[in-house]
Amino acid sequence: MTHHPGLLRIAPLPGETTSSLISRIANRYGMQAKVLRACWKWRNYPPGHEGGGARADAEVLLNAAGRQLLAGMCGVAGDVLARALPSWEEGDAKLRSEDGDPVGLWRIGGAVAGPVAFGCGLCTARRTGTASRVVRYAPRWERVCVRHDRWLLDADANQPLEHLDLRGLPEVVAAQRRWASVARRAVRAGAEPERVFALAQAVVARWWEQALQWERETIWPWRLHQVAGGDAGGDLEWWRVVGRDAVVFPEVVAVADALLDPAMAGLVWADSGAGRPRALPADGMFCRRLGERLGREWLGPLAAADHGGPLLAWMGGVIRLRRGGGGPPGYDNDPWWLRQEHLAATMAGQLRVLGKEKKAPGSGTMWRAAVPAEQRRLITSALDSAEEQLLQLRGVQAGPTAEVARRLLRGLGHSAGLIENAWKRTAVAAVNGGVPIEELAQWVDMPVEVLSQMLTAGRQDG
Repeated sequence: MTHHPGLLRIAPLPGETTSSLISRIANRYGMQAKVLRACWKWRNYPPGHEGGGARADAEVLLNAAGRQLLAGMCGVAGDVLARALPSWEEGDAKLRSEDGDPVGLWRIGGAVAGPVAFGCGLCTARRTGTASRVVRYAPRWERVCVRHDRWLLDADANQPLEHLDLRGLPEVVAAQRRWASVARRAVRAGAEPERVFALAQAVVARWWEQALQWERETIWPWRLHQVAGGDAGGDLEWWRVVGRDAVVFPEVVAVADALLDPAMAGLVWADSGAGRPRALPADGMFCRRLGERLGREWLGPLAAADHGGPLLAWMGGVIRLRRGGGGPPGYDNDPWWLRQEHLAATMAGQLRVLGKEKKAPGSGTMWRAAVPAEQRRLITSALDSAEEQLLQLRGVQAGPTAEVARRLLRGLGHSAGLIENAWKRTAVAAVNGGVPIEELAQWVDMPVEVLSQMLTAGRQDG
């Protein structure tokens, strides 16, 4: 690809978004990015956050003429840009019919080539000689800058920080180095490293949500205060969201390593009764050994009692494989299969929920934030079914109106029951966690006597 060199040579950084490179070019020429972007014809508008403001993870796809123009601006050959920019040729399929003029298309980076994070500003200044923000594609196991002891944050969230300071947390930096050997171990075991990491992250993220009730957990609170600059107490909820991935990273790597260990899988098989199937015990050897490997001898029984979580699902997959009765390949006999409801919530998603909760405490749309993932799936499914029946009722497309109405009422009744049960369990957990029943009654605008009866019923149901 031929290009006309610009006044300055501005090289791309490995994994950088094309949008980030355009912004850096504009910065070097002393221009606003939107002025430079006027050189292309755009087929849509830049994506923004719900409350307004540009998204740092916004990405652009360019047609052939648009890529040639960019290559000329930065003075770098097209093949070099193709190797450095993951989205470089993604525009071919979307803009194939565009000829002649340089044309661009806006996208969200995560939908183009994977998770997007901020680059290390100190590394960028060292390589380019200028201080400018870089946004790049980076999997969540490559978020530590080991040179400058920084955790690089997701770029898709509407929050001001680009990194967290890890200078007081050498174990987080060490975990980054350790992950390389864990990934090689996964490949040798025939597992995809990204799937192993996702499962381990889901397991630890679930513990993170439960850890507020764990009096013996002292490591994570200490780390959280460290990444918050010494004290996260001023806005603990916010820091628990923003700091989670950095704080739990050593445990995620340790869990991934443990799940890949054949000896640990052997303990699962022994706990299951091996050739004589039995229910997994609360004091099983696998969970006890897992807690020891994480430096938390007390964790084993808590992990074993977490029914319906990703760890128990992995153990079930291991057991089915050992028994050899799994049938054709699929999620039910694949230990690394991660159910949608078990995926660890992203920082961006959690911050959106947190923002809505602050604007409208107790909002009915926020029930998902307080309900366990597996129950959330059942409620959502029931609500979707009821909504579909409501649409049928409106159009009278599924038989006599009365019959459709009866089905709708049954669906709504089932959904309401699920939500009520979830509410009861949440309220019971709040009271058990030390919230006075009088205070809880004020929150939900309900007489104390009525609430007390419902909590009694909730404890019996649970």
